[in-house]
Amino acid sequence: MTATATSNAAGSAAWADTLLLSFGQAGYVRAEPAILQPAEPFLDLSGEDIRKSLYLTTDLSGDELCLRPDLTIPVARDYLSSGRAGQPAGFSYLGPVFRYRNGQSSEFLQAGIESFGRQDRAAADAEMLALALEATAAFGVRDVEIRTGDVALFNALLDALDLYPVWRRRLVKDFNRKISLEQDLERLAAATTATRSEYEGVLAALTGSDRKAALAFVTDLMSIAGTTNVGGRTTAEIADRFLEQSTLKGGALPREAIAVLKRFLSISGNPDDAVAELRALTNDAKLDLSAAIDQFESRVGFMAARGIDVKGTRFSTAFGRGLDYYTGFEFELHHRGNGAEPLVAGGRYDGLMTQLGSAEPIPAVGFSVWVDALTRIGRKVGA
Repeated sequence: MTATATSNAAGSAAWADTLLLSFGQAGYVRAEPAILQPAEPFLDLSGEDIRKSLYLTTDLSGDELCLRPDLTIPVARDYLSSGRAGQPAGFSYLGPVFRYRNGQSSEFLQAGIESFGRQDRAAADAEMLALALEATAAFGVRDVEIRTGDVALFNALLDALDLYPVWRRRLVKDFNRKISLEQDLERLAAATTATRSEYEGVLAALTGSDRKAALAFVTDLMSIAGTTNVGGRTTAEIADRFLEQSTLKGGALPREAIAVLKRFLSISGNPDDAVAELRALTNDAKLDLSAAIDQFESRVGFMAARGIDVKGTRFSTAFGRGLDYYTGFEFELHHRGNGAEPLVAGGRYDGLMTQLGSAEPIPAVGFSVWVDALTRIGRKVGA
């Protein structure tokens, strides 16, 4: 490490230690999970960007391990293995994480908070955003743009539209990968029956199948062929692709559903206005999204009670962070004029605990602080 890099790292760590002290005063206990982690949770549950950037190795027993690419999953795993699993608990952290980042250091500091077990979800969401704003202020950065979304609203809409499961999975995957949903909606609207496939027999056999049956069928085919993957795709990914093609041969996504989805994805602005637009949409389309909208509206109220400038907050129904495990509120804080790079980012991930082995669902929400980026902006602001 160069002298300049060492100086920068020391400066970042000093600012972050101050941040940890404030997290501790807010009731969040310091967590220090292992740097070397099982690779499977990150490969299965993280977003595509993280999966592509992992540093992987294999131990003598053949188990695949990785250097931790972030701290959310490691902190969650430690919580689940502790005596407090299932009970309300809050943790803070500061430590190095490791990802391949083209042209940038692959090792960098991350700080943050994870909150588990709180049933008052809307209040907990608002607390995370308030603490995230305190984190930027601790670095001297106050001219912050708040970007928010709520994947629970999108999932509720897909449920209300009663789409084929394969279409639902595809749209959720698009949303999580942050690709153009508008473009894919047009593809789903187009007729596909004119195109013949070399796998016509497989597609015909899968007609009307659910995902479990499709996975069993493709697993048998792969076993007969003596392989577990093709072109780097797993059996599950191949089954999903075949099931998607089989469904699309039965007809296009209904135009009425596409119109509703496009109207939904166009909603953006301040949260109060978004609530009104969402209620108008559901009334016009005769869809019941009341539970998800009520939760969203309740969160906005708790944000205002926390002193957050709701009118100055940017909300978009199309906003997502690209991580597969998010289930609700998502947010990023950006220094105004700083482009796409977030300084703090987080959200709600209620489904992650059962995916990591918990017998019962456990509410969870948190955020990560990009310490180096915050330090750099803080120095510029204070210069």
